[in-house]
Amino acid sequence: MAELLLELFSEEIPARMQARAADDLQRLVTDKLKAAGLTFTSARSYVTPRRLALVVDGLPLRSADEAKEEKGPKVGSPQQAIDGFLKKHGLSSLDQCEKRDTGKGEFYFAVIEKKGASTATVVDLFIDSVLMDFAWPKSMRWAGNDFRWVRPLRSIILMFDGKASSRSEFELGTVQNKSRERVSIGSSTTGHRFLAPSDITFTSFADYQAKLKAAKVILDQAERRASIKAQADAAAAKEGLTVKADDGLLDEVTGLVEWPTVLMGKIDDEFMSVPHEVLTTSMRVNQKYFALLDRQGQLAPRFLVTANIEATDGGKAIIHGNERVLRARLSDAKFFWDQDLKTSLGERVLQLDSITYHAKLGSVGDKARRVKALARELAKFIPGCDAGLANEAAALAKADLVSGMVGEFPELQGIMGRYYARHEKLPDSVADAIADHYKPLGPNDTCPSAPVSVAVALADKIDTLTGFFAIDEKPTGSKDPFALRRAALGIIRLILDNKLRIGMKPLLKTSLEANRQCALPHMKEERDLLMHANISVHTPKATAEMYVRRPGYFTRALETADLWKEEVASDLMDFFADRLKVALKEQGVRHDLVSAVFAIGNEDDLTRLLARVEALKSFVDSEDGANLLAGFKRAANILRIEEKRDGLSYSGRVNQQLLLSDAEINLFNVLVEGFEMAARDDLFDENFANAMRTMAGIRPFVDDFFENVQVNDSDSLIRENRLRLLSQLTKTMSAVADFSKIEG
Repeated sequence: MAELLLELFSEEIPARMQARAADDLQRLVTDKLKAAGLTFTSARSYVTPRRLALVVDGLPLRSADEAKEEKGPKVGSPQQAIDGFLKKHGLSSLDQCEKRDTGKGEFYFAVIEKKGASTATVVDLFIDSVLMDFAWPKSMRWAGNDFRWVRPLRSIILMFDGKASSRSEFELGTVQNKSRERVSIGSSTTGHRFLAPSDITFTSFADYQAKLKAAKVILDQAERRASIKAQADAAAAKEGLTVKADDGLLDEVTGLVEWPTVLMGKIDDEFMSVPHEVLTTSMRVNQKYFALLDRQGQLAPRFLVTANIEATDGGKAIIHGNERVLRARLSDAKFFWDQDLKTSLGERVLQLDSITYHAKLGSVGDKARRVKALARELAKFIPGCDAGLANEAAALAKADLVSGMVGEFPELQGIMGRYYARHEKLPDSVADAIADHYKPLGPNDTCPSAPVSVAVALADKIDTLTGFFAIDEKPTGSKDPFALRRAALGIIRLILDNKLRIGMKPLLKTSLEANRQCALPHMKEERDLLMHANISVHTPKATAEMYVRRPGYFTRALETADLWKEEVASDLMDFFADRLKVALKEQGVRHDLVSAVFAIGNEDDLTRLLARVEALKSFVDSEDGANLLAGFKRAANILRIEEKRDGLSYSGRVNQQLLLSDAEINLFNVLVEGFEMAARDDLFDENFANAMRTMAGIRPFVDDFFENVQVNDSDSLIRENRLRLLSQLTKTMSAVADFSKIEG
């Protein structure tokens, strides 16, 4: 068994692209090897700022010989069919074929042997397609040809079984002018750009990796990452500090250096009065510095920089230079901070009308007014929420978008608003709501719990959802440019985590009307444009489809607003159902149970809905529940078949006088007197678990009915009555959930 070593040496690869590039290289090469019938024991890829490397172990020296049989025409077939078969498989005569009796007559069979190829030759042949098919998120062309790579490719190592490839160069794509640009293929590479720039030769991957480390290049990205973290922790501990956790920054810095050296610098005291989020954001985004915390968890006036060299002066010049650059950066930040404090949030609100939120939904000022009205309405449903404070917080929530600091660092939106609110001595609940109203931004983000924060966060997300649904900009497939799925998940978390009791549909309709009023001019314009469009065979498909789909949508929005709001609110509830399935999936809740509860059609209280789902999950997981579910499906199937055959519905009242056997009488009594009467109060009191337990008591009566009663009796009146009894069973069970939606 032998080893394949591949290195693609280039100018610096952007850190954000490195991990995916290493995975892509491994996938492309191993797929080619498998396609050639070559097995291997392991494959590992590595990446540094200047090189992609791959080692594949356990490869055979040659691919195995292959022999395959091809069935040909039947003996005695026309000569044309025989000649075609011989030509297809490169045979000269039937003497090279065998006759075999297949039981359906004698047929010609060709046994075709294919000799294995040298693995080195196979690799030499496919390496061009690996390079040409490599998909970078962004790439460039150079040297007058159409070959694309992330940065200029300088050299290639291609070694198999300790020997260099027989090829000496790779041609850069199709030449577009007279120059012919090539990249060399060999068995040597270059060490660290500054510390060891001379060539390195080697005979194996282990030798390659060891000699690179001697040349100040740590090939393994995991090893470089661990080295940076260990150095950073040690430097911080020496000063009695800790490194502010930032895995994303650690990953990025790992992709910027081949030989990491962590050094500590100082932040001037004059900048420590600036909000710490500003300092850490500036250091992280602009300079890739790690922030440090003191024993109280507060930002310390120190930072860590990861250099790519070992300096002869111990890093003094590097530290001095980085302190100088950081001083300039933080001077800008302090200037923005000082200037922003001169303008109140209330004054900034007036500037929001100059920022377009969406061409069809008005300005950010329009959105702020909609959120303000909705937050005031939501305050009624949130225990402990002061409507006045919710109103004030919502009115000011977007004001920091026009501040100098957020203009420089957009990721600080909301956070800076809290600082400005505190500077104006506004109530803490208002300041916190301004900062938290974007949350939660994802499954790992914290969810607001303070009443005012919850009201504003909910209002903002509901307005976003209803706004884009109002203009028919819904997520499609994998496309969600306005992050509406994230907004829906945020609403679900805010409601469920805080156990809020909110009927969603009335709120959605209120929000839809506010958005409709903003979108009215655009709706009229687009409706009229599409209605008068000249659709012909020459019209682009997308335009024609839009013509068919959108005029009716906008007509309803304009002329039958109430019907339109009901329709869009229902679409939104379906959208919430899909998102709730996603949210509950991690908790092990089946998606079909969520569908079964949503299908009842009158449930828009997400907290109550979740309680139903949890009770339903416990029910179907029990033995009685599983058996009763089977009974429901049996009853539903019988009804469906008989109603389709008869062209009738059997949803009418059961005639008690036609109930003949004990089994059907007992089932009728337990449905009407047992479950319906006993469970009605449980459902009203939202004691869904008890309602499910009551329903489980139906199981023996359902079993008894199917064991002892023939539904399709010869007497048509008795048959019809028994079908109505089955209809009564399915209707009764559907008061809790639509069991037809449950799988299994």
